[in-house]
Amino acid sequence: MTRFAESSATPADRVDDLPRILRAMRAAVREAVERHRRAGHPVAVWRHGRVEWIGPADLPPAEDEEQE
Repeated sequence: MTRFAESSATPADRVDDLPRILRAMRAAVREAVERHRRAGHPVAVWRHGRVEWIGPADLPPAEDEEQE
């Protein structure tokens, strides 16, 4: 990702850059899920109108582990 100081985009342009924002959010979720999985903690998700817990054994492995 480009650092703010290196970017020629204005703050308004960065806020309007939806694809970049979505990539950053997906990466953050992947990292959080992976931390929970490695720590052995469940993750709460909203499913069918209620909160459900997914155990660490049921969490998907990190993308790099799938390729090994």
